Amino acid sequence: MCGNCKGKSCSMAIIAKVLVIIGGINWGFIGLGMLLGKDWNLVGIILGSMPTILNIVYILVGVSALMMIFGCKCKKCACSCKVEGTPTKQNM
Repeated sequence: MCGNCKGKSCSMAIIAKVLVIIGGINWGFIGLGMLLGKDWNLVGIILGSMPTILNIVYILVGVSALMMIFGCKCKKCACSCKVEGTPTKQNM
């Protein structure tokens, strides 16, 4: 980091990170449940009686994963330095 970035993220990037973590934990429990012959889909267990909301959560987790892959392009998440170690006006 160049010092200007300060590790700031927009609220959408933070929400995306949380949803990807929730999705990863859920997939871990699904896999573990399959090994034990159980249904441990935590999101499905919590929202099972609301299938529309369940599908929306799955879509949001998928969109969040894409956002994590391609990154957030907003001004708050962008850094003024290009690559760590390249000269900027501050360290010249």
